[in-house]
Amino acid sequence: MNSRYHALPGPPDRSRARARTPLPERVDVAVVGAGLGGLAAAAKLAARGLRVAVLDAHYTAGGCATVFARGPRDARYHFDVGLHYVGDCGPGGQMTELLDDLGVAVDWLPLDPDGFDTFVFPELTFAVPADLDRYRDRLVALFPKEQRGIDRYVRFVREVRHIGTRVERNRGRMSPRVLWEVLLRGRLLARYQGATLAALLDTCTREPLLRAIIAGQNGDYGLPPSEVSALLHAGLAAHYFQGAYYPRGGGQVIADRLAARIESLGGTIHLRTPVERILVEGGRAAGVVTEASRHGETHTLRADLVVSGADLKHTLLDMVGPEHLPSSLIRHTSEQTMPAALFMTFLGLTADMRAKGMRASNVWSFPHADMEALYRHAREAAEPQPDVAYITSASMKDPDNPHHAPPGVTNVEVMTLVSGDPRCWGLDAGDPIRWDHKHNPRYQAIKERVEARMVACLERVFPGSAESIVYRESATPLTHTRFTRASDGSAYGLAATPGQFMRGRPGYRTPIAGLYLCGASTRAGHGIIGALSSGRAAAGAVLSDHPKAGVAPAR
Repeated sequence: MNSRYHALPGPPDRSRARARTPLPERVDVAVVGAGLGGLAAAAKLAARGLRVAVLDAHYTAGGCATVFARGPRDARYHFDVGLHYVGDCGPGGQMTELLDDLGVAVDWLPLDPDGFDTFVFPELTFAVPADLDRYRDRLVALFPKEQRGIDRYVRFVREVRHIGTRVERNRGRMSPRVLWEVLLRGRLLARYQGATLAALLDTCTREPLLRAIIAGQNGDYGLPPSEVSALLHAGLAAHYFQGAYYPRGGGQVIADRLAARIESLGGTIHLRTPVERILVEGGRAAGVVTEASRHGETHTLRADLVVSGADLKHTLLDMVGPEHLPSSLIRHTSEQTMPAALFMTFLGLTADMRAKGMRASNVWSFPHADMEALYRHAREAAEPQPDVAYITSASMKDPDNPHHAPPGVTNVEVMTLVSGDPRCWGLDAGDPIRWDHKHNPRYQAIKERVEARMVACLERVFPGSAESIVYRESATPLTHTRFTRASDGSAYGLAATPGQFMRGRPGYRTPIAGLYLCGASTRAGHGIIGALSSGRAAAGAVLSDHPKAGVAPAR
């Protein structure tokens, strides 16, 4: 059923042109990685008059926030890779403010406000409303004996949202006024800032199903309750209680508009141009060297400053190299852990999915309420055997757009959390970037078995769907590593454990003068807003350290 591959361009035919754009000899700032963090940093710096060049190994800009295309032009599918919903996109919302500050605009479509996420357990189905008060009342109606614990958890979410908003408005800085707000209105936050979600829930409830509902969005960060930071979980939940949205036109829209913004300001974007090494001369960043082409050619791009939005471990351990970094940083970076990775199955279905109950809501299907057991099983299994699924449909979220699937077909994606360890995928060796695994029979067999499990999960929630499949394709964590160079195939950066969250994550400066970081592993965190915020913060660090670098006014 697979059709011939077609790359999806950015603004008309720009991806192909960007892959052919000659690299300059010198720029003010070289940006490694065209994910949303790198694009945001480049847009901010270009708006200040700096000459920027963005380099990326992928054939399209956007990192995880991209779309890929399949099928002939008259029957095309466009599948989202990593952008499935975003919170707080209404007027005055955090996302709206971020994009305004970066000089771009996106038209947002709200998901079902009465249930943007729907958790399906054997015992019950729970729709998460885009309103914290309604969420609280819905939980109390189901678990009346747990009202006190529910109110305690909801209070924690309110505190995280309130203080988080204050910190965001202060551009991430903990001013004396913000600290006073914590003392007055953030006592639970202060008490559990270093705790896991499980530790927080232990003070709220022992009811297994209630705990499972509260932790139901764990697939958005890839950790069980016993490991994830309570602050991260509550911040993510609060984010969506401000409304959940999908960009009109699909997940490529933000990246395309940022890329166009950079080019309109005189910057350049260079796709299919992987960076082999970040030049360090005299203890400071001096540019980048590209990987050798098929003809053995490399290119050195000199730069006064370098911003890396690439995977943190790949940046420091490979592109910079241990010889340029303190041994303590090398050891710390090597020991930092990653969360679970994603397996994604992309489907085209001719069934009337709306008639089967599908709507503009993400469905999370769980075989039981023990989240710890689900992760334990995923980590201990010799090969992935997932029974959990996240089901979403661009056709439902953006119904008036024919972009997502051919006429009469519904675009559906089914995802699950899996290990990114190549051994779980039947591989003892090989390089995902070179696609060594593509024709490995063990890898293909495991991939097909996991795909079948994803189809079974879809069928369990929407009976009769499987027989209407006219297109199917899947991607493993190795696929993700191939296109984004991500450690362990994870899309979420460093695992958001208490020890690796907020101050436990790297900031935007490095021990090497002139080298800055952005992306999912930095202090702003993962996700769409996290990546964009990290790029803006990295640009702010550059301009703070080099106030004379940006001489032109913002445009």
